[in-house]
Amino acid sequence: MSASAAAPQVSTRRAWWLATRPFSFPASIVPVLVGTAAAAEFEFDPLLFVLAFAGGLLIHAGTNLATDFFDFTHGVQPTETLGGGSLRSGVLRASDVHKAAIATFALGSLCGFAIIAIIGFEDGWPILACGVASVLAGYFYTAKPIMYGRRGLGEVMVFLFMGVLMVMASYYVQTREFTWHAFLASVPVGILVANILHANNLRDIENDRRRHKVTIATLIDRPAADVLLWALTLAAYASVALTVAVGEMTPWCLLVVFSVPAAFVMIRSLNATEARALNPLVRNSARLHMHFGLLLALGYAIFAAGA
Repeated sequence: MSASAAAPQVSTRRAWWLATRPFSFPASIVPVLVGTAAAAEFEFDPLLFVLAFAGGLLIHAGTNLATDFFDFTHGVQPTETLGGGSLRSGVLRASDVHKAAIATFALGSLCGFAIIAIIGFEDGWPILACGVASVLAGYFYTAKPIMYGRRGLGEVMVFLFMGVLMVMASYYVQTREFTWHAFLASVPVGILVANILHANNLRDIENDRRRHKVTIATLIDRPAADVLLWALTLAAYASVALTVAVGEMTPWCLLVVFSVPAAFVMIRSLNATEARALNPLVRNSARLHMHFGLLLALGYAIFAAGA
């Protein structure tokens, strides 16, 4: 496959860094912070937190590398994407990126095994199950024969794995319990991480249609896809307000209202029509997820400190 002549040349070191899509890392950092902060009222082990944090980040990086590899080799990678330029420019070899993805998944798995070694297999086997499921979900997001990310299931699976599962697993690492308390904390996080993917797919509607890639955005088109972005954003705030109202979340979590300016910035990014001009939408949706998630974690942490 020929490299794009228009792709910018970068150093090999920077190419590897960019290939991991570091701008997306808050999507895996925030769930671990929220899950750990929600558990801090009952228990907090710094070492277990570090291992969960590192494991989640490594599996996310492995997913990004695998996604770039399969999108590139299957010929569906858009030129407007914020990642993948290193493969298009030829700075990195596709086979090396695939090997790096597997190695990164392995390193993330080692963090999970370390957690199990500390807490014991009797309590740790759910972490093993979550880890295996996460690696498989990350790899087969774009890998054949499943490729669920190209079959309209991306947002649903991201909600489940980078929202519900990551928050609840991080909570479990500290408390050895899966609870409704942890699930309710995971819902707004999952909604906004799904919103990042939806923003990405909204940008790539035309490219994805040309390459027969199915996403929610390609199915409903604009302006319905814009409305869905609005709806998901509002749903994240509404879920926190409702959970606080029924007494299942500390009122400190209402600190998330201070992320509303970031939501307005994201929504304003919808004014563009061309894919490249919609890159800020993807960045701003990730920024909203980060601001919202950090404030949610802070709310839990303040409550835990006073408990």
